[in-house]
Amino acid sequence: MDPGGLIWTCLLLVSICACVLSGNPVGTSTINCNGGGSQEVGSVDEGFTGDVELVNGITPGQSVKLVPYFYPTHLEFLELIFTLGDTTAIIRTKKPLDAEALADADLSLHYSVMCDGSADDGVIKYNNTRLLKVRDLNDNSPVFTQKLYDVTVSETQALNTEVLRVKAEDKDSTSANNRVTYSILPTPEDFSFNTAGAFILKKRLNYNLVQKYNFIVTAEDNSGLNDTASVQINVLDFDNLNPYFSHNQYQTFIHENQIGPFENIQPEAIKAQDGDTGINMTLTYSIGAVSPEKYQTNFNVDAESGVLTVATAFDREEMSSNLISLTIKAAQTDDSTKTADAVVTVTVEDVNDNAPEFNQSDYSVKVLENSPVDAVVFKAIVTDLDQGGFVGKLQITPASSPFSVSSDGTVTVKNSTALDREATESFTFQIEATETDPPNSVTRAQVNVTLLDENDNSPSFDSSEYKGNVFANQTVGTALVQVKAEDPDAGVNGEIRYSIEFGNNGGYFSIDENTGAISLAKLIPLEENKILEFPLYVKARDGGIISRSTSAQVMIQAPGNSNPQFLQKRYSGTVEEEQEPGVVITRVIFLALPSEIPVTLQVETEGDKFTISSSGELKTKVKLDFDEAPHNYTVEISISDGVSRDNAVVEVQVTDVNDNSPVFASDSVTKSVPEDTEVGSNVSVVPATDKDSSFNKEIRYSLRGGEGRFTIDPVSGMVSVAGALDRETKADYDLLVVAEDQGRPTRSATAALLVQVSDVNDNVPKFSKAKYEVEVLESELVGTSLLTLSAVDPDDGTNGTIIYSIVQQSPSSEPAVFQLNSSSGVLLLAQPLDYSEVKVYNLKVQATDGGTPSLVGNSSVMVKVKDLNNNPPEFSKKSYDVAVPENLASGASVLTLEVSDKDEGGFSNGYFLYNSDTFDINKQGVVTLKTDVTLDREMKDSYILQVTAVDQVSEGLNATAQINITVLDYNDNAPQFPTIPNPLPIPEGHYSEETPGEIFTIRPTDDDLGVNGEVVISLASPHPLFRIREDWKLLAVGDLDRESRETYDLVIKASDKGIPQRQNFTTVTVLLTDINDNRPEFSSSSYVSNVLLKDAEKGKVLLVLSATDRDAGNNSLVTYSFSSGNSPYLDLNSESGAVTLTSDLADLTEDTTLELTAMAKDHGRPPLNSTARVLVNLRLVSLVEGVAFQTSSYNFSLPENQPTGATVGTVWASSGSNIYDVAYTLKTHTDLFSIDASGEILTKTSLDREQQEWYLLEVEAEDTRIPPTSATAVVKVQVEDVNESPQFASEVYRASVFSIAPYKTPVVYVKATDPDVGDEGRLVYSLSAESPYFDVDPSSGLVYVVSTAGLAANTAALEVKATDPRGLNAVTNVEVSVQGSVSSSDVVIISLNQPANVVEKKVRELEKSLGAALGWTVNIIEVSSSNGGDADSRSLRAAARTLVSFIAVDGEEAVSSEEVTKKLQSQSAAVTEGLIKVFGEETRFDVQIKPQSPTSNQAAVIALGVLLGLSIVGLIVTVTLIIRFKRKEKNQDSDKERFNIDRAAEGYTNWSRSVSETTKEGQMRPGDEPQRTDRETNDSVRIKGNRNADTNRSCTSSL
Repeated sequence: MDPGGLIWTCLLLVSICACVLSGNPVGTSTINCNGGGSQEVGSVDEGFTGDVELVNGITPGQSVKLVPYFYPTHLEFLELIFTLGDTTAIIRTKKPLDAEALADADLSLHYSVMCDGSADDGVIKYNNTRLLKVRDLNDNSPVFTQKLYDVTVSETQALNTEVLRVKAEDKDSTSANNRVTYSILPTPEDFSFNTAGAFILKKRLNYNLVQKYNFIVTAEDNSGLNDTASVQINVLDFDNLNPYFSHNQYQTFIHENQIGPFENIQPEAIKAQDGDTGINMTLTYSIGAVSPEKYQTNFNVDAESGVLTVATAFDREEMSSNLISLTIKAAQTDDSTKTADAVVTVTVEDVNDNAPEFNQSDYSVKVLENSPVDAVVFKAIVTDLDQGGFVGKLQITPASSPFSVSSDGTVTVKNSTALDREATESFTFQIEATETDPPNSVTRAQVNVTLLDENDNSPSFDSSEYKGNVFANQTVGTALVQVKAEDPDAGVNGEIRYSIEFGNNGGYFSIDENTGAISLAKLIPLEENKILEFPLYVKARDGGIISRSTSAQVMIQAPGNSNPQFLQKRYSGTVEEEQEPGVVITRVIFLALPSEIPVTLQVETEGDKFTISSSGELKTKVKLDFDEAPHNYTVEISISDGVSRDNAVVEVQVTDVNDNSPVFASDSVTKSVPEDTEVGSNVSVVPATDKDSSFNKEIRYSLRGGEGRFTIDPVSGMVSVAGALDRETKADYDLLVVAEDQGRPTRSATAALLVQVSDVNDNVPKFSKAKYEVEVLESELVGTSLLTLSAVDPDDGTNGTIIYSIVQQSPSSEPAVFQLNSSSGVLLLAQPLDYSEVKVYNLKVQATDGGTPSLVGNSSVMVKVKDLNNNPPEFSKKSYDVAVPENLASGASVLTLEVSDKDEGGFSNGYFLYNSDTFDINKQGVVTLKTDVTLDREMKDSYILQVTAVDQVSEGLNATAQINITVLDYNDNAPQFPTIPNPLPIPEGHYSEETPGEIFTIRPTDDDLGVNGEVVISLASPHPLFRIREDWKLLAVGDLDRESRETYDLVIKASDKGIPQRQNFTTVTVLLTDINDNRPEFSSSSYVSNVLLKDAEKGKVLLVLSATDRDAGNNSLVTYSFSSGNSPYLDLNSESGAVTLTSDLADLTEDTTLELTAMAKDHGRPPLNSTARVLVNLRLVSLVEGVAFQTSSYNFSLPENQPTGATVGTVWASSGSNIYDVAYTLKTHTDLFSIDASGEILTKTSLDREQQEWYLLEVEAEDTRIPPTSATAVVKVQVEDVNESPQFASEVYRASVFSIAPYKTPVVYVKATDPDVGDEGRLVYSLSAESPYFDVDPSSGLVYVVSTAGLAANTAALEVKATDPRGLNAVTNVEVSVQGSVSSSDVVIISLNQPANVVEKKVRELEKSLGAALGWTVNIIEVSSSNGGDADSRSLRAAARTLVSFIAVDGEEAVSSEEVTKKLQSQSAAVTEGLIKVFGEETRFDVQIKPQSPTSNQAAVIALGVLLGLSIVGLIVTVTLIIRFKRKEKNQDSDKERFNIDRAAEGYTNWSRSVSETTKEGQMRPGDEPQRTDRETNDSVRIKGNRNADTNRSCTSSL
């Protein structure tokens, strides 16, 4: 209850008590029924109840009544107590009196008592009016007209204007009781609140900082009665801020090939909003700049949502960088000029969208057959445009290919034995490149490997022995026999030559080396009745470089005239049994000379079985049986011509065939084995027999079925145990024994074997559960069946019979508490149970089988004794005291109540009874703070809970405890600042730590206790000018200058000492008040004015001085005066600073300069001043004056390559007066030169004469006149030359030449450059050391051949030096490879019906054309005219004939001229067709072939050829020397001018090849082809050309 209400209640009670105690009316009166009257009854306090008036004087029988008087509503408070017949009446209150209801009647209650007669008695009714004064009590609280004041104020509202006024009314009647005062919480910082309830705006509103202010306003009267209202001031945002993005920079990623929105933008999605958050104008998004610009169209942005998307996908492989930067612009829809920008960095991430690529789609390579394993075949290069290149595996398909590929693409031999050209000439396979990453793209390249032949096969004869006969009619040349051998190798490796190695001692035979035909070379002397034998050994040899050979025997027999006879006395042969008659067993060889009587062959013995033909073939007549008949026969045969006879024997062997199957002794066998039989034990043997012999009767046994439990010996047929047997799993096995002989084809038989497994006691009885549990009430009767145990034993018979027993009872007892039926397994209660003594029994039980020995299985039984509820729960304490912090989290635990119960289960089924709005207790006794409640020590610091524990829901027993909870202080209140004036003034001045300036005392408060409520204050960040002292005083401790800064906003931090520490911040503004500490400052240190006499007039303003003072107020007011040099001609206005003429200068007779000192003084205390020079030139005639250079132009020079800052020269200009200064400015070449204040010109960089020799500089001089004058001078700067060393374009030059290259054959151009100009840049080339093989032209740098003798297949190293005229030089290295695979005999010459100059221009095309027709690489080494004259004239001759010399190369080897010539002739049509494509129709060619002499005159022709050749050579040399001498004299100068060297030969040559290192871009590389120059007098020009780009050969001009 509020204090006011309490006071009013007390007063009312006192009044009532007083009235009740007194029982007297307020007043007493006598009624006047005859005339009426008025009377003041008295006065009472409002709230009064009781008798107001005792009315006397009523005539008995007279009736009276209460009637209104002026105010009818006043009767609401009164009633008349009267009984007819009484002489008195009581006026009594019906309800307490209310002064506020009587306010209109001046706090008086008006009524009237009237005598009331009958209606017709005729008596006049008079009012007896009464007035009762009611004293006002303060019984009404002020009441606000609104409980909520809600007003909206624009953030542009002007300061010091009223934004809201609250109003509360107090219904009390008197001003002492209804006067209202207002207060507000919290104290507003941005508003002031006066006693009238008005809110006045004190600080600018900022919607973005505060959108809403909430206050509680209290209206209170003098007695403390009050009312409160809520005030809400809403800040209306004004559109004065631009939009802004949440972040200035965003990052995102997108995969190439992907379109659509970005899924992950960091740090968050792109979002902008209006800076005026209250207006929050909608924004439009657009894309600004994109870098690189070409990706502008790849992006879209949703104009409304700002969602950035990719419209056109990126291809990372086509991007120079995977980073793209774009600007997103957000603009207000109502004002497009209000914008914000953010930068988005997009990273395009690689996607595996490119399949790997081979450098060739197919490869064709050749490799030597039999190449070893790991021999390199070739290397396939695999690339992938995706990031990281190709990442995957390479493999060859099919895998059976004899090649393998490594991860770097190197293909090597995997299976050397498969590289047999004779078996497979080529292999075709694929290399498969499979990427590791999805989508695991696969690319394949086709590979064809051709095997080159190696002589790895010897010739092979088609027979091991050859036979031939020589008869009496022999003649020389008779063909006797032909041997034949084959060699699968190719080419010469497979070409076979035959020869007789030995055995031809008599020379009777000869052999054709090509065909192998053996013929009679001379007649053999035959002997009668004798056969001569000639065993010859013939060798077949192939044509390989390392040849291989094979030999065969040839038997030549030469019989003389003789009787028929067998050549052998004993023959042999074999025949299989059961063959049909007519099988040839063997053929006997016999000798019978041709005669008129034929010979007869017949079988002498065993004729019923065998017969012989006239040709000697012995055959069967019947089927022979190996099994039932003899295996061998001796057959006698004879030959006879009717006169003579000869006999021989044939041994015939009959061989067995597999015509009998094996046979088992029994088709079915049954055996029994115990189940514990060990693996490997024999079961039974199941034998079989076979009537055949040898392999046909050998039997091998196998077993089918048995599930792997049995095996059989393949030879003996013994069946044994192969795996463990278990009768309980399987008791019978049906096996099939298979017997197979070893004949071809195989014959077999089968027999059934039944194996029966007999039982052994190998299984332990097993209970149905490893542990049994049962609950038994302690009241159960003895003999009750508690549980039935069950165990099983899979064994058979007695082995599977089970007996149950109890082995152990825990705890033990005597007698035992339980019994177990041995056969049924039923557990019985044998003794009574008592829960209080034993709660759990553990029994060990076992099941024993009937086997021998018996096996035992074990289990356990847990018997739980169940209790009855007969013990109440017990708390561990009667009272619990606990302290918790006030910041205890909602739902956090406070303590755990420990409750025990001696009954079974303890207190596990119990619960708690309590009554608390703050705390909960769960079933486990954990006391927690409710989830929707928080503690506040400042509101309540302790709690007491009465808790009852009930052990079960139904008929539960209980116990009670008390919990005392103390709330500990937590630092949850931040310090609060007091009201601080704004701003806080302090005079500017010099303050320090020793002499600080005191500004204001700031002492915050904190509602927390102890250290949590101890507050210290400091500046939020250290400030060099301010600090706070320990006594809460804000001090100035540094120099404060108002002119530099007038106000300081300091953030004050108030921190308590609690943990965690809490802080509060407030901002105070320190305002510096001004002191006079600044002198006035003139706008210029000097003022100058010029005036002509004719223009002078009194009052003319010449100058206006201007000075400012940075101080404020009077301290900044300035007054002007002359402090020295006063002149009668000048006057100075003290306020405006205007300098005027005091006369027209009529008395001036000469030019005069007036120099004065002006002073500006402020109005401070003390005043401060400053001075300036005033110069006034009074001139009679002219005012012209200005700056001028000493000379209009300057010439300077300096050496090149000087360091930066080198002095070039000094210019000088005069201002014409010492009162003016001159400044210099460089107008041109400011990047190379600079000029200082003294006019000295300096270099800003090193100058190079070779780049530019002369520079023209323009220098401007300007004085300090007002306005200034200026002059210009020209400076010529010459850069003087300094000799610099020459430089070669490359450190190493590489070239190659053929070993047959003649003298002066160009090798390579070396080229050096000299940065110097003129004669300084002329270079001379030379060799650092003399060489017998090469030399260099001193002018051109052409390295040429002197002699390559002895250098074939070697590399020569040279060092070439370039020297300038002053001796500076540079060196480079030249490496020349001399190829020795070409000789002069390999050069082929053809003639073309085309001019030489035309042929020279198309050398490249000609090489390609000849190469295509011949199938080789063609190098043209010379083009010359066979007609004489120069190249130009040749094109005019009708019968042009040009000789083209070239060599053909196959791989690395030169092709012989003979082979090239043959192919030119055989491919004549193709060559001509190609030439027509190059030179046009009618093009023809001839091969220049040297004539050869017939073999019969070879020696003579050679001798004549040599002599003729020497003569011609001598003649040519002589003529050539004469011509060269003449021409040299005539053309020496012009030749040197054109070619820089002497030319030693004519025609197109290409003896050398050169490869140079890369030179700087834009410079000619050594070896590059220069412009050709045709000679006017020489017959031809020899040019070393670069015609094959693949070999990088260079072109140079040489003779």
